[in-house]
Amino acid sequence: MTIAWDIAEAGAIDAEKTVLLLPGGMCSARSFTEVMAQPALAGTRLLAVTLPGHAGAPPLEDYSTETYARAVADFAQQERVDVVVGFSMGAMVAYEMVVTSAFAGPVVLLGASLSAKDEPAFFRAIIRLGSPLGTLPAGLLKKGAASMVKHTTLPPDRRDELAADFGRNNTRDMRNGLRAYLKWLHRDDDPAQRLCAANVSAWVVHAEKGDGALTQHERTVLEACPQVRVITLPGKVFLLPNEVPEQIATLIVEALSEANPAAPPTEFVDR
Repeated sequence: MTIAWDIAEAGAIDAEKTVLLLPGGMCSARSFTEVMAQPALAGTRLLAVTLPGHAGAPPLEDYSTETYARAVADFAQQERVDVVVGFSMGAMVAYEMVVTSAFAGPVVLLGASLSAKDEPAFFRAIIRLGSPLGTLPAGLLKKGAASMVKHTTLPPDRRDELAADFGRNNTRDMRNGLRAYLKWLHRDDDPAQRLCAANVSAWVVHAEKGDGALTQHERTVLEACPQVRVITLPGKVFLLPNEVPEQIATLIVEALSEANPAAPPTEFVDR
């Protein structure tokens, strides 16, 4: 599939290793600005892309997670990506890439929800209301997300930029994307065990409060998995890439240390 990717790039263009950054739902590539500015990553090539259908980017014809994973995996192969970092919905895509063998390198999953129970009940309810009420619930989420940015400690100009990105979202695209997301969350396939079975180095990162959670079963499985690190950052954090970029950069450096640039790209396997 041919996609005109909205790309933000930083770091060393001729670096040995490349990191692909996947934003959360309704966010653009520039939502990773704070992470990309971290000195620890100055010698790394950093690519952030806006996911199709988010922050005003044209959507894919198929909103399923599997289709998004294929599209991003093709881009990652083209750009010779060594590490994939995803936040929220971007983490969902990164997860799907590794459990389907579309990507074999390390992944850092920020604020990832692996099942419906990981998301707040009110959020799931709003998505379901999209069936009888059309785009109205998506519009409420759009306003709520923009309002949430005001409560961060970011400088005023960055808060304005992030709020503007939320405002660019098309409510019809949001409705379709959220319905596909909820369908993916309701799969009963033991997602934690699938991640462990993928046999890739993975960092699963949440704050104590604010950005979702893991079920007890998911946490138990992942903490017992030798190649997975479960990281819980202290405090209440909603936008991990924006509010705690230094900590995220540190984890990316760890992931880069385990990346194998000589490893050939793998072919997507639909399971």
